[in-house]
Amino acid sequence: MSKLILGLMIGLIVGGALTFLLFVGVPRAAQTPGSPIKAPDVSAPAGSAQIVLKQEFFNEILTTIFRDMSDPAFPLAVAANPVDEQPHITHAVFQDGQLCDGKITVREEGSGVRTSVRFENNRISAPFAFAGNYYTPFGCIQFTGWAQANLELRYDAAARTVFGRINVETVNLDGVNPIVGGIVTPLVQTTLNNRVNPIPVLSGDQIAIDVPIASAAGRLRATVNDVRAEFRDDALNLYVIYAFKGAPIQ
Repeated sequence: MSKLILGLMIGLIVGGALTFLLFVGVPRAAQTPGSPIKAPDVSAPAGSAQIVLKQEFFNEILTTIFRDMSDPAFPLAVAANPVDEQPHITHAVFQDGQLCDGKITVREEGSGVRTSVRFENNRISAPFAFAGNYYTPFGCIQFTGWAQANLELRYDAAARTVFGRINVETVNLDGVNPIVGGIVTPLVQTTLNNRVNPIPVLSGDQIAIDVPIASAAGRLRATVNDVRAEFRDDALNLYVIYAFKGAPIQ
């Protein structure tokens, strides 16, 4: 059963990488496949493996990123291209000896907020601090602030993959006038929602089971049939529900 254990550990690592991908991301289409993951009909459904994740696990990953790597940064989305859904971005320029590269940078702490992952009210929330700049014909706009986002988990049965979809709910800028805020706020929200989503969290192929059982002259095989999730005891419980099948050794 070592392969089963290894497979589940791989799945756990992939799930842990969710936080890394959440803030590093790659350009993707904003549409997230699949349907929202539902709670199980009964706790610990038959034929399921349970993965328990606590918010401290994700926050330790965030601490490592900010401690050992560069702060994650994204080019600001100035306009959406309706053809390929990739954002247009500003070009880097220097003004008064300072670089104005049209990027938003996620910070470990700022504006009275610490970037973190929280499990609250049966959902995953992520407040985070940021700083950025945006070049306009009237000069370079520098801004700081924090945003409140939530993360929705979705399961795509065809791809047997769990995806995450980040949704930035509010953007709070520090000390900017309403005109500047009206420009920067949608830029920040659109950039984060478009550049990060969708987030691959757990692939069914990585935790599928194919174990030889010599004493029974066969192989135990299982594919992911469904994924359910619920919050219990301040932890996120993922239930990976398998469809088991036996086959003779060829």
